[in-house]
Amino acid sequence: MKRYLEAIRKVVPYVPGDQPNFPDMIKLNTNENPYPPAPEVQEILKMSHADQLRLYPDPTSHELNAAIADFYHVQESQVFTGVGSDDVLAMIFQTFFQSDLPILFPDITYAFYPVWCDLFRIPYEVQPLNDKLEIVPEDYFRENGGIVFPNPNAPTGIAMPMSEIERILQHNPESLVVVDEAYVDFGGESVLPLLDRYENLMVVQTFSKSRAMAGMRIGFAIGHPTLIRALHDVKYSFNSYTLNRTSLSAGVASVKDRPYLEQQTAKIIATREHAKQVLAELGFQFPDSKSNFLFVTHPDCDAHELFLALREAHIFVRWFDSPRIRNYLRISIGTEEQMEALYQFLRQYLKK
Repeated sequence: MKRYLEAIRKVVPYVPGDQPNFPDMIKLNTNENPYPPAPEVQEILKMSHADQLRLYPDPTSHELNAAIADFYHVQESQVFTGVGSDDVLAMIFQTFFQSDLPILFPDITYAFYPVWCDLFRIPYEVQPLNDKLEIVPEDYFRENGGIVFPNPNAPTGIAMPMSEIERILQHNPESLVVVDEAYVDFGGESVLPLLDRYENLMVVQTFSKSRAMAGMRIGFAIGHPTLIRALHDVKYSFNSYTLNRTSLSAGVASVKDRPYLEQQTAKIIATREHAKQVLAELGFQFPDSKSNFLFVTHPDCDAHELFLALREAHIFVRWFDSPRIRNYLRISIGTEEQMEALYQFLRQYLKK
């Protein structure tokens, strides 16, 4: 083998959810918002000026950062934006997790965490969820090089109360604790109020879920100004112009429409709660999700076989080929009409 081939960094990549393209499909596999973004976002996209694309975007993302800061009642110096929360999280891993000590995260969680660790050569150890698929705070009360977990967790949808997260912070004053709040708007409790008390806390959120802008790729972190400055140093050493002009303008428009955000998340929450009732009646079991998806299993049904049967009917959900959760499916919450079609299929399938 050629020397340059031998030197290639070998990693097992993250596997994203399928992006099928059928005119009749019901897509419930990647936790996308089934509704369009705020009306002003749509107007921004219609009015986009092509002649401005010859100019670089604002590398500081000032207008968007200021809008986010105003929305969450923090200082602009506490905000960092990137190309989706994946970009922001990857930047956090590169910037802060440089210790010889392992970083800690759950064994059942967002599958990108171990990929970044392998890519950036960061030691890590997974902490097993308990039998109820819950994070156990005490597992994080030990020496480590950093802590990261989603809240609500993915793919379980279980939300940890702020008091439990605060216990993790109290036991880790020397470690950065990153709380990935991608799904917090669907019923979780944000830990942003803890920022004033814990300088080692970093909160990450995204425009991809509740703000229905997965295709625009906008994510952000909020933390102590010292942490944010460090993130910017790494960003400017890597790629100064991360967010494009259209994303920046659309992001500002989205942040400014709080009523629309609240209205749409309330609609998804109502559909989710109804889905819990229907699926329970059909014999499915699941944790009490506070996200825009349900993590379901059925005692009389093989999850992989059901996954394939749904796929044949062009109803797409997510199945994970992982030992502890192999008999679970993650079902994103769609429109009421999409969910009714899912229920109808399940009723027929379970009669067989």
